[in-house]
Amino acid sequence: MPGSQRLRRVADQIQRELSGLLRTELKDPRVGMITLTGVEVSPDLAHAKVFFTTLGDADALARSETGLQRAAGFLRTQLGGRLKLRVTPELRFLHDPSVERGVRLSKLIDDAVAGKKTD
Repeated sequence: MPGSQRLRRVADQIQRELSGLLRTELKDPRVGMITLTGVEVSPDLAHAKVFFTTLGDADALARSETGLQRAAGFLRTQLGGRLKLRVTPELRFLHDPSVERGVRLSKLIDDAVAGKKTD
C-alpha cells in the first residue's frame, strides 16, 4: 500500500532526526544514554509514538522518561523545522522493554546451556 509505505518513510525520518536532536540539542541531564528503537506514526500524521530503551535501573528509566516527556514540545518544534510536513506529529515517548527482555532471555539460555554442560 502506498499510504503505509509513506508512513514508514515518515516514521524512519522522524527517528533519524530525533536521534540527532537528542544527541546534539537536548541538554536535559535526566535524559541519559537512550536509544530510539522505533517510531509509529498515526495515519493522519498527528501523533507519533517514539519507542526508546536505556541502560540503567528503574530510576534511570523513570528519569529519562520524565525528561523526554518534558522535552517533547521542544523536540516537536525542532522536528518541525527539519521535516517537510504540513503537520508535525505530537510526540509520545514510550519505553521499549524488548531489548532488556532479549538480553534476559539470552542470559537464561546461556545459563541453561552451561548447566547442561556441567551435568
